[in-house]
Amino acid sequence: MAFVLPDLPYAKDAFGDILSVETFDFHHGKHHNAYVVKANELVAADAALQGKSLVELIKVAKGGLFNQVGQIWNHSFYWLCLSPEKKAPSGKLLDLINEAFGSVDALVEKLKAEAVGHFASGWAALILKDGKLAVTSYHDADCPVAHGDTPLLILDVWEHAYYIDYRNLRPAYAEKLLKEAIDWDFVALNLDGEGASRADQPG
Repeated sequence: MAFVLPDLPYAKDAFGDILSVETFDFHHGKHHNAYVVKANELVAADAALQGKSLVELIKVAKGGLFNQVGQIWNHSFYWLCLSPEKKAPSGKLLDLINEAFGSVDALVEKLKAEAVGHFASGWAALILKDGKLAVTSYHDADCPVAHGDTPLLILDVWEHAYYIDYRNLRPAYAEKLLKEAIDWDFVALNLDGEGASRADQPG
């Protein structure tokens, strides 16, 4: 079974001036789709890879194939982390945030600093490790599931994620999304490891 470009969980015009329709057209419709097309080409050329799910391939792939499947997973998860409706953490997630960072504002600032300070392309992330929250980042197509980390939230810091709307102002992009466009309900669901399965696809 070939991998497919997943539908966005919201309308492309739902985010107003936070993320434009043009950004979704290019980021989802062209960049994300290109990873899907290339991954399918590479898998089709190697019978040993066929039938493996996206996550299974991430754990065994090297080089070019890893870059493609890692980016499919990263982008699929990233779209799920966003919400056009402003939300706030609550319940167990809020307790863990306060325990690890002191407040939601402090977490947002730490994630923003990670996103802004990450050199070149990659992903800033909130993960669950040994029962506690941690902020980290991944270079290029690397992703949490490749390391056995439990992903809660990832933020795309490749230039194609923000350049149409924010030009070179990565700090403005990171701050806007983290303060106004995160689906904290989805982040909370991921405390039980659901997120990885939501972004996975059968092979």
